[in-house]
Amino acid sequence: MSGRPNTRLADLFGLAGWSKGELARLVNRQAAAMGHPQLATDTSRVRRWIDMGEIPRDPVPRVMAALFTERLGRVVTIEDLGLVRHGRAGKRQGDGIEERPDGVPWPPERTAAVLTEFTGMDLMLNRRGLVGAGAALAAGSTLSSAMYDWLHTDPALKADAPVLHDPLHAAPAGFDRYEAAPVGAQEIEELERSVEVFRAWDAARGGGLQRKAVVGQLNEVGGMLAYHHPPHLQRRLWGVAANLAVLAGWMSHDVGLEPTAQKYFVIAAHAAREGGDRPRAGEALSRAARQMVHLGRPDDALDLMNLAQSGAGDGLQPRTKAMFHTIEAWAQASMGKGQAMRRTLGRAEDLFVSDRQDEQPPDWMQTFKDEDLYGMQALAYRTLAEFDPGAAAHAQYYAQKALALRVDGRERSKIFDHLSMASACFIADDPEQADRYARLALMSMGSNSSRRTWDRLRQMYRLTAEYAGYPKIHELREEIRLALPRPRAKGDDSAQA
Repeated sequence: MSGRPNTRLADLFGLAGWSKGELARLVNRQAAAMGHPQLATDTSRVRRWIDMGEIPRDPVPRVMAALFTERLGRVVTIEDLGLVRHGRAGKRQGDGIEERPDGVPWPPERTAAVLTEFTGMDLMLNRRGLVGAGAALAAGSTLSSAMYDWLHTDPALKADAPVLHDPLHAAPAGFDRYEAAPVGAQEIEELERSVEVFRAWDAARGGGLQRKAVVGQLNEVGGMLAYHHPPHLQRRLWGVAANLAVLAGWMSHDVGLEPTAQKYFVIAAHAAREGGDRPRAGEALSRAARQMVHLGRPDDALDLMNLAQSGAGDGLQPRTKAMFHTIEAWAQASMGKGQAMRRTLGRAEDLFVSDRQDEQPPDWMQTFKDEDLYGMQALAYRTLAEFDPGAAAHAQYYAQKALALRVDGRERSKIFDHLSMASACFIADDPEQADRYARLALMSMGSNSSRRTWDRLRQMYRLTAEYAGYPKIHELREEIRLALPRPRAKGDDSAQA
């Protein structure tokens, strides 16, 4: 017992709207359903949890995580409730780094548990059709300050999992437990192939259709990581977990589940680091930075990119560095910093060209090709054109180069390029060309589950107002207005808090 109020639990308790007596009765009922009929929580115990910081014994934290998840309609973990015992979540074994009050980072022995718990809660929300409730995104500076020292050290792989006879059962209350078992090289190869399939589907059709499948696969991998495998297999399993967590995060971002997406990116960074792959950890954080730019928080994005670049270590290939710079440039463009953006894009180009690919790029970088560099350059210049209309011509140039190379079925990227081109044409006072590219984007969006494409379409739609008197643009505006999905209710999981 800390003697201090558990502010995390208090805040969520206030949001849930229960009385202390109601929560006690719900905990007893849920615990009995889980096979713990002997549990007898009362109002005074709930008061001690909230007001005195007392942490109840298992299964109460898991029970409460499930109750709050269902009540609030978004994933609530034991960490979110502040119910992790200091014996597990105090200092990191072996490196002496203290865990920050916000729960990031967590110790290696907790990574598999956090992963399994969070995915299990996410699956419950999917299963019951609940819509995510509002939750705040952590600021980029908060994540950076919490994770900086941690990311710059390499963990000992032997600490990543318990021994075989003491598996870590982290399945949260209210879910079908995945019974983990040791796996061999063949099973891991199949998991690695499944990542490639999910990645291709996401690029072609958006994140909405396969997100649940990816989260379910990640949940199973979390169970596998609860066992101690030989180091070479354990490292590959952490790699699979990192790849799936990035995909789960990207798909969540794609459908507007923003706090959920950010949590997956952080989980991915933990998994990659525990597997000894710091470049992958950096790339996961770069996804969180891209999310921040999309949400209109470029200063947070730059904080995260600084962490991603410094924490990725010396193993970054030039092409990966180039990709990082394009994200940084997009954030700078969002702040109207044209000179800084141009310098950053220049560095990205130089690095990209210098990469002779003498060594095989990691699987997660094999989709960053010439057209992706051009597409990010187009996006940066199109964004800067909001402040400096002269940048629109550069956006058109790079968008055209990207579109000329889009032949690999990544339809979502092609939609973004069409929208960058259409927006740049409107800013450059060329409504006829803008109409053409806007319609090309609109034709493809109906078969794509990406909310981000609709967000970009809304940005372009704003630019059409000046040309509403043109018959073609008037028709285009009507078509867009009818096609746009209805906005989510205020306070949902996509809130840009």
